This record gives sequence, structure tokens and C-alpha cells, in this order.
Amino acid sequence: MKISNGVKPLIVANWKCNPAKEKEAKRLFNSVKKTKAVICPPLIYLKSLAPYVGLGAQNCFWEKKGAFTGEVSPAMLKNIGCQYVIVGHSERRRYFNETDEVVNKKLKSVIEARMIPILCIGETQKQRDRGETENILKKQIEDALNDISKFKIQNSKLCIAYEPIWAIGTGKPCDPEEAQKMGLLIRKIISKIYNRTVAQKTPILYGGSVNSKNGASYIKEAGLQGLLVGGASLEAKEFVDLVRKIC
Repeated sequence: MKISNGVKPLIVANWKCNPAKEKEAKRLFNSVKKTKAVICPPLIYLKSLAPYVGLGAQNCFWEKKGAFTGEVSPAMLKNIGCQYVIVGHSERRRYFNETDEVVNKKLKSVIEARMIPILCIGETQKQRDRGETENILKKQIEDALNDISKFKIQNSKLCIAYEPIWAIGTGKPCDPEEAQKMGLLIRKIISKIYNRTVAQKTPILYGGSVNSKNGASYIKEAGLQGLLVGGASLEAKEFVDLVRKIC
């Protein structure tokens, strides 16, 4: 299946802090590498999986080098074969106190390194119940893209992943119809920041309790351009089935 501009949907596997051993990571990777999906394993496994295409990082630091203990720059990631970097995931925001300002710095650094950023945005259940979803997404997008030119965004091939926090790991995914509405909202926000052309060319992914049973609906029914897959990407057969139904 191809989306309107002729490009196949982008499927990104976010392994998070899994699996526990390198041999398990290699076994899983060997089982799914033919799917042509982007695999984002833990940092420690990146180099051993780097010879393969479609490799991404789950995080990065915004400086090129320096006295920043425990951090890794986009340039370092690119040097070992990474093409993509996830920026602003809700778990980074929640557990590591990453603010919109930090997300903006990381996004700029990924673009400068000429890698493809996957910007994550999304609201909590309380925010949705209070009717704040539009304002939350608007602020996250505007702050993340602050002081980044239209030219840089177009060249970066930026992807935006809508991951409602209330759907992540809960087994309660967002309804495809609602995901479609969020996709249109995101394009509206980007259009106001830049223009309609940039908005239309920005791939929008969905993430949050995605599996082989519901994944295709976000592409075929909601009209989105890809998926950011968490737990289901750690089960080889499940993930392969998911990708095959879409691509």
C-alpha cells in the first residue's frame, strides 16, 4: 500500500528499554529486518545492528560534544549508521523532565546533523477530558519548531508522531476516526506556522497500543502516513504481521 504521494507508510519500532541481552536483540532484529521498518533499539545495541538500513535512536543530546556525562550527540549516532532520531517521546518528558524547550534544542541538533527527526506529541487523559487537546498539541508543535526555518523543516523530512499518552501501553488505542481528526489538526497547526505545502508534505504517524489487528486502520481509514510501534514491535511474528498488512 502507498500513501497519496507514492511513498510507502513509515513503520517505526520503538524497543524502549528492551530486550535485556544483545543476543536477544540480534535475534529479534534478524526476524524483522526484512520488513523494511525503522528499528529504534536501546543505545547499547545500535552499533551491532548498524550495518542494516532503517536504524533509529530513541534519544539524543543537543550538543555536538563536551562535558555532558552519559549523553550522546546526533553526530555520534549518525556516525554508526543511524538515520532517524525520536525526539520528545512522552516517557522522556515524564521520567526525565524534558520540556518543550529541550525538545526544541534536540530537534534543531538532529536537523543540523542531517538526520530525520520523529517528533512525538500527545495529550494526557485529563487534558483530553478537559477539552485541552488542541491547545496542548498546538503548544507542543509550536515550541518544538520554534526558530526553525521552513527551508530546514522541508529538507529535514520531519515526521510527527501523534501518541496520545492515555493510549500508550494501556491496550486502549485511539479510535482511527479520532486519529484522523488529530492528523488534520496537526496539519492545520503546521500550515499556520509555515504553509499548506509544508503541512501536506509532513508525514504524520500514530502511536499508542498499536498491533497487527488495528495498525492498518490508521493508514487505510485514518489516512495517516505511518506508525510508531512500542510493545508489539518486541514480538517478531506480531510485528511482521503488522507490517505486512500495511506495506
